[in-house]
Amino acid sequence: QVQLVESGGGLVQAGGSLRLSCAASRSISSFNAMGWYRQAPGKQRELVANIVTGGSTNYAHSIKGRFTISRDSAQNTVDLQMNSLKPEDTSVYYCNVVLMYRSYWGQGTQVTVSS
Repeated sequence: QVQLVESGGGLVQAGGSLRLSCAASRSISSFNAMGWYRQAPGKQRELVANIVTGGSTNYAHSIKGRFTISRDSAQNTVDLQMNSLKPEDTSVYYCNVVLMYRSYWGQGTQVTVSS
């Protein structure tokens, strides 16, 4: 069992930055993958960025060059630095980890980007 606690969402103007953080209840070194998804009203949940076993990262095309995912093994956290935010980035952002091929989700944090 894994508990995930997200923080860092909020309201920001277009062009601004936010940093999301996800704290896991156990060592992140055991995870097959960890990352961030988002879901806007009326849309499907989509992958934003993740880190898989071995350290490779994957980014959605729409946020490449603007967002950076990172992890801190000492703190058991995975963060998402979001720069140059756009109104279309407005969504609920969810932390996700995969452990023994089972998926765990955080409660979600709202990010709202005003134009």
